[in-house]
Amino acid sequence: MHGKQLHPAVLSFCLLANLLSSICIVFVNKWIYAYHKFPNMTLTCLHFVITAFGLQVCSYFNIFAPKTLPIKSMIPLSLSFCGFVVLTNLSLQYNTIGTYQLMKAMTTPCIVIIHTLFYGKAYSAKIKSTLIPITLGVFLNSYYDVKFNIFGTFFAGAGVLVTSLYQIWVGTKQHDFGVNSMQLLNYQAPLSAAFLLFTIPFFEPVIGSGGLFWPWSIEAIGLVTLSGLIAFLVNLTIFWIIGNTSPVTYNMVGHMKFCITLIGGYLIFNDAMKLHQLLGVSLTFLGIIVYTYFKLEEQKSEKRIINKV
Repeated sequence: MHGKQLHPAVLSFCLLANLLSSICIVFVNKWIYAYHKFPNMTLTCLHFVITAFGLQVCSYFNIFAPKTLPIKSMIPLSLSFCGFVVLTNLSLQYNTIGTYQLMKAMTTPCIVIIHTLFYGKAYSAKIKSTLIPITLGVFLNSYYDVKFNIFGTFFAGAGVLVTSLYQIWVGTKQHDFGVNSMQLLNYQAPLSAAFLLFTIPFFEPVIGSGGLFWPWSIEAIGLVTLSGLIAFLVNLTIFWIIGNTSPVTYNMVGHMKFCITLIGGYLIFNDAMKLHQLLGVSLTFLGIIVYTYFKLEEQKSEKRIINKV
């Protein structure tokens, strides 16, 4: 984008594309897991391959400028990228969409805890207080979820931890190397795909029943390809939105995705919701909105102080 602001019509299209693609990727992946039993790590690897190819196309059309980065420094980030995508998809595979979506909300409290314990970063009492309804809401929903299971809880919890570490490391690497998210992803995607290619044979079939080279139906192949293209579109539109809108706009889009994904999960996959789960969803959503409000207010205050200096 090279510092140029997008035309309002193009920006509106990007916002809509991000909203729809972020919601679609959840439902398409859930459909693939529920009705085609496509192997999780293999699907993730295909996502990375399609994303890497798509970034090369973007680079060719000067959508972003590639930057040379030290491969050795990128290995931990690429491994965490693999971990968070695989574990998040496993959470989606073993949990209802409602529980999957709410467990993702625990990333915020987890990041606060990691920052406080290991990075010496201080958070205000107001920010910390918002973590109570978020955590309590997730607990209520999970406890009363009729499809609650140990595997789903483990994968969701591990996914939250690895996602939190990944998000922290991404911010650190972008600052250290002076790159944007697409320049970083341009290295992450192919490296992560390579790591998974070596790992998949130890955990999933490659040839034979349920493997990558199994004679999948046309529908399954089409859905897997669609899933990869949507995953790339999600990454691309996130970059455009962050680079051309305010934090308020980006967070409001996030809140809309949260609500629509939850509602869609209960309608499309007939996931039952009890009263206590509805209360849990409401508490978590309230906590996220209040956290966003406090965080944005703090950022505005910091900017005013910097401008005065």
